[in-house]
Amino acid sequence: MLSARNIHKSYQDRVILNGVDVDIAPGQISCVIGPSGTGKTTLLRVLCQLEKEDAGEILVDGEQNTAPWPKVTAVFQSLFLWPHLTLRENIMLPARNHNPQADKDIEGLIKLFEMNHFIDHYPNQSSIGQRQRVALARALILNPKYVLLDEITSALDVEQTARILTKLTHLKERGIGVFLITHHLGFAKRAADQIIFMSDGKVTEQGPPAILQTPTTERLKQFMSLAEIGA
Repeated sequence: MLSARNIHKSYQDRVILNGVDVDIAPGQISCVIGPSGTGKTTLLRVLCQLEKEDAGEILVDGEQNTAPWPKVTAVFQSLFLWPHLTLRENIMLPARNHNPQADKDIEGLIKLFEMNHFIDHYPNQSSIGQRQRVALARALILNPKYVLLDEITSALDVEQTARILTKLTHLKERGIGVFLITHHLGFAKRAADQIIFMSDGKVTEQGPPAILQTPTTERLKQFMSLAEIGA
Protein backbone atom coordinates (compact mmCIF):
# COMPACT_ATOMS: atom_id res chain seq x y z
CA MET A 1 0.00 0.00 0.00
CA LEU A 2 1.19 3.51 -0.86
CA SER A 3 -0.23 5.82 1.78
CA ALA A 4 -0.30 9.51 2.60
CA ARG A 5 -0.98 10.30 6.23
CA ASN A 6 -2.13 13.76 7.34
CA ILE A 7 -0.17 15.51 4.59
CA HIS A 8 0.18 19.28 4.81
CA LYS A 9 1.85 21.45 2.18
CA SER A 10 1.94 25.22 1.75
CA TYR A 11 3.67 27.65 -0.57
CA GLN A 12 4.43 30.78 1.43
CA ASP A 13 1.06 31.67 2.98
CA ARG A 14 -1.07 29.59 0.59
CA VAL A 15 -2.27 26.22 1.90
CA ILE A 16 -2.24 23.60 -0.88
CA LEU A 17 -2.74 20.36 1.06
CA ASN A 18 -4.53 20.42 4.38
CA GLY A 19 -4.43 17.09 6.20
CA VAL A 20 -4.71 14.69 3.24
CA ASP A 21 -5.04 10.93 3.81
CA VAL A 22 -5.10 8.52 0.86
CA ASP A 23 -4.28 4.86 0.22
CA ILE A 24 -3.29 3.45 -3.17
CA ALA A 25 -3.64 -0.32 -3.13
CA PRO A 26 -1.61 -2.72 -5.30
CA GLY A 27 -3.60 -4.00 -8.26
CA GLN A 28 -6.13 -1.17 -8.13
CA ILE A 29 -6.68 2.07 -10.02
CA SER A 30 -7.38 5.14 -7.90
CA CYS A 31 -8.69 8.09 -9.93
CA VAL A 32 -8.36 11.56 -8.45
CA ILE A 33 -10.85 14.20 -9.56
CA GLY A 34 -11.74 17.70 -8.43
CA PRO A 35 -11.62 21.37 -9.39
CA SER A 36 -8.43 22.91 -10.76
CA GLY A 37 -6.05 24.28 -8.16
CA THR A 38 -7.21 21.99 -5.39
CA GLY A 39 -3.87 20.24 -4.80
CA LYS A 40 -4.14 17.10 -6.93
CA THR A 41 -0.79 17.46 -8.73
CA THR A 42 0.93 18.63 -5.55
CA LEU A 43 -0.29 15.48 -3.81
CA LEU A 44 1.11 13.36 -6.65
CA ARG A 45 4.48 15.12 -6.41
CA VAL A 46 4.56 14.57 -2.64
CA LEU A 47 3.64 10.90 -3.02
CA CYS A 48 6.69 10.34 -5.23
CA GLN A 49 8.75 12.78 -3.13
CA LEU A 50 9.55 15.21 -5.91
CA GLU A 51 8.31 17.66 -3.30
CA LYS A 52 8.56 17.29 0.46
CA GLU A 53 5.54 17.57 2.70
CA ASP A 54 5.56 20.19 5.46
CA ALA A 55 3.96 17.73 7.87
CA GLY A 56 2.66 14.17 7.75
CA GLU A 57 4.29 11.11 6.24
CA ILE A 58 4.42 8.94 3.14
CA LEU A 59 4.37 5.19 3.71
CA VAL A 60 5.40 2.59 1.13
CA ASP A 61 4.15 -0.84 2.16
CA GLY A 62 3.89 0.31 5.76
CA GLU A 63 7.35 1.84 6.02
CA GLN A 64 8.07 5.55 6.14
CA ASN A 65 10.02 6.41 3.03
CA THR A 66 11.39 9.81 2.09
CA ALA A 67 12.75 8.55 -1.25
CA PRO A 68 10.37 5.87 -2.60
CA TRP A 69 11.65 5.98 -6.21
CA PRO A 70 12.02 3.56 -8.01
CA LYS A 71 9.25 1.67 -6.17
CA VAL A 72 7.04 4.65 -7.03
CA THR A 73 7.33 6.22 -10.49
CA ALA A 74 5.39 9.01 -12.18
CA VAL A 75 4.31 10.19 -15.63
CA PHE A 76 3.43 13.84 -16.09
CA GLN A 77 1.30 15.57 -18.69
CA SER A 78 4.35 17.13 -20.36
CA LEU A 79 6.04 13.67 -20.67
CA PHE A 80 9.66 14.99 -20.52
CA LEU A 81 11.14 12.96 -23.39
CA TRP A 82 14.70 13.80 -24.44
CA PRO A 83 14.54 15.04 -28.06
CA HIS A 84 18.07 13.86 -28.99
CA LEU A 85 17.36 10.25 -27.91
CA THR A 86 15.26 7.68 -29.71
CA LEU A 87 12.11 6.48 -27.98
CA ARG A 88 13.88 3.23 -27.09
CA GLU A 89 16.77 5.19 -25.56
CA ASN A 90 14.34 7.37 -23.60
CA ILE A 91 12.79 4.26 -22.05
CA MET A 92 16.15 2.74 -21.19
CA LEU A 93 17.70 5.88 -19.70
CA PRO A 94 16.41 5.59 -16.09
CA ALA A 95 17.01 1.82 -16.01
CA ARG A 96 20.79 1.93 -16.37
CA ASN A 97 21.53 1.82 -12.65
CA HIS A 98 18.31 0.24 -11.39
CA ASN A 99 17.31 -2.71 -13.57
CA PRO A 100 19.96 -5.18 -14.72
CA GLN A 101 17.30 -6.98 -16.80
CA ALA A 102 16.24 -3.84 -18.67
CA ASP A 103 17.37 -5.15 -22.07
CA LYS A 104 14.99 -8.08 -21.62
CA ASP A 105 12.19 -6.14 -19.96
CA ILE A 106 12.00 -3.50 -22.68
CA GLU A 107 11.04 -6.15 -25.23
CA GLY A 108 8.02 -7.08 -23.12
CA LEU A 109 7.05 -3.42 -22.81
CA ILE A 110 7.39 -2.88 -26.56
CA LYS A 111 4.97 -5.76 -27.07
CA LEU A 112 2.58 -4.61 -24.31
CA PHE A 113 2.33 -1.07 -25.69
CA GLU A 114 2.48 -2.11 -29.37
CA MET A 115 5.51 0.08 -30.10
CA ASN A 116 7.54 -2.13 -32.43
CA HIS A 117 6.88 -0.04 -35.54
CA PHE A 118 8.02 3.27 -34.01
CA ILE A 119 10.30 2.41 -31.06
CA ASP A 120 13.46 3.61 -32.85
CA HIS A 121 11.97 6.93 -33.95
CA TYR A 122 12.77 10.22 -32.23
CA PRO A 123 10.10 12.07 -30.23
CA ASN A 124 9.53 14.66 -32.97
CA GLN A 125 8.78 11.82 -35.41
CA SER A 126 6.05 10.39 -33.17
CA SER A 127 2.43 11.19 -32.37
CA ILE A 128 1.29 12.32 -28.93
CA GLY A 129 -0.33 8.92 -28.38
CA GLN A 130 2.93 7.15 -29.21
CA ARG A 131 4.93 9.42 -26.92
CA GLN A 132 2.40 8.79 -24.17
CA ARG A 133 2.97 5.04 -24.42
CA VAL A 134 6.73 5.59 -24.32
CA ALA A 135 6.43 7.67 -21.14
CA LEU A 136 4.40 4.89 -19.51
CA ALA A 137 6.92 2.27 -20.60
CA ARG A 138 9.76 4.39 -19.20
CA ALA A 139 8.03 4.46 -15.82
CA LEU A 140 7.51 0.69 -15.92
CA ILE A 141 11.06 -0.27 -16.95
CA LEU A 142 12.02 0.22 -13.29
CA ASN A 143 9.51 -2.45 -12.22
CA PRO A 144 7.69 -0.14 -9.79
CA LYS A 145 4.95 -1.24 -7.43
CA TYR A 146 3.04 2.03 -7.89
CA VAL A 147 2.67 4.34 -10.89
CA LEU A 148 1.39 7.91 -10.54
CA LEU A 149 -0.15 9.53 -13.64
CA ASP A 150 -0.98 13.22 -14.06
CA GLU A 151 -3.62 13.98 -16.71
CA ILE A 152 -2.08 11.57 -19.20
CA THR A 153 -5.21 11.45 -21.38
CA SER A 154 -5.77 15.22 -21.62
CA ALA A 155 -4.29 15.56 -25.14
CA LEU A 156 -5.56 12.24 -26.51
CA ASP A 157 -8.50 11.53 -28.77
CA VAL A 158 -11.20 8.96 -28.00
CA GLU A 159 -9.37 6.02 -29.61
CA GLN A 160 -6.05 6.84 -27.94
CA THR A 161 -7.78 7.22 -24.58
CA ALA A 162 -9.40 3.81 -25.00
CA ARG A 163 -5.97 2.28 -25.71
CA ILE A 164 -4.56 3.85 -22.55
CA LEU A 165 -7.46 2.42 -20.54
CA THR A 166 -6.64 -1.04 -21.89
CA LYS A 167 -2.99 -0.64 -20.91
CA LEU A 168 -3.92 0.53 -17.41
CA THR A 169 -6.00 -2.61 -17.02
CA HIS A 170 -2.90 -4.65 -17.89
CA LEU A 171 -0.95 -2.82 -15.16
CA LYS A 172 -3.70 -3.57 -12.67
CA GLU A 173 -3.60 -7.25 -13.61
CA ARG A 174 0.15 -7.24 -12.96
CA GLY A 175 -0.51 -6.06 -9.39
CA ILE A 176 0.65 -2.47 -9.92
CA GLY A 177 -1.16 0.24 -7.98
CA VAL A 178 -2.17 3.19 -10.19
CA PHE A 179 -2.85 6.75 -8.97
CA LEU A 180 -4.41 8.70 -11.84
CA ILE A 181 -5.38 12.37 -11.92
CA THR A 182 -8.00 13.07 -14.58
CA HIS A 183 -10.64 15.64 -15.47
CA HIS A 184 -12.45 13.13 -17.73
CA LEU A 185 -15.22 11.82 -15.49
CA GLY A 186 -16.31 9.19 -18.01
CA PHE A 187 -12.78 7.81 -18.08
CA ALA A 188 -12.66 7.81 -14.28
CA LYS A 189 -15.94 5.89 -14.07
CA ARG A 190 -14.65 3.21 -16.45
CA ALA A 191 -11.11 2.94 -15.09
CA ALA A 192 -11.36 3.38 -11.34
CA ASP A 193 -11.64 0.95 -8.49
CA GLN A 194 -11.53 3.96 -6.18
CA ILE A 195 -12.55 7.58 -6.73
CA ILE A 196 -10.81 10.27 -4.68
CA PHE A 197 -12.51 13.67 -4.83
CA MET A 198 -10.38 16.61 -3.71
CA SER A 199 -11.54 20.13 -2.95
CA ASP A 200 -9.75 23.01 -1.22
CA GLY A 201 -6.68 20.94 -0.43
CA LYS A 202 -8.59 18.11 1.23
CA VAL A 203 -10.03 14.73 0.30
CA THR A 204 -13.72 15.55 0.54
CA GLU A 205 -15.11 12.17 -0.49
CA GLN A 206 -13.75 8.83 -1.62
CA GLY A 207 -15.11 5.42 -2.46
CA PRO A 208 -16.10 3.23 -5.43
CA PRO A 209 -17.13 4.85 -8.75
CA ALA A 210 -20.76 4.68 -7.60
CA ILE A 211 -20.16 7.78 -5.46
CA LEU A 212 -20.23 9.81 -8.67
CA GLN A 213 -23.86 8.78 -9.15
CA THR A 214 -24.88 9.17 -5.51
CA PRO A 215 -22.49 11.61 -3.80
CA THR A 216 -22.94 12.09 -0.07
CA THR A 217 -21.20 15.45 0.35
CA GLU A 218 -22.63 18.74 -0.87
CA ARG A 219 -19.30 19.67 -2.49
CA LEU A 220 -19.22 16.58 -4.70
CA LYS A 221 -22.91 17.03 -5.55
CA GLN A 222 -22.13 20.58 -6.68
CA PHE A 223 -19.10 19.45 -8.68
CA MET A 224 -21.06 16.72 -10.46
CA SER A 225 -23.95 19.05 -11.30
CA LEU A 226 -21.52 21.55 -12.85
CA ALA A 227 -19.78 18.72 -14.72
CA GLU A 228 -23.11 17.72 -16.27
CA ILE A 229 -23.66 21.29 -17.46
CA GLY A 230 -20.21 21.35 -19.06
CA ALA A 231 -20.50 17.90 -20.64
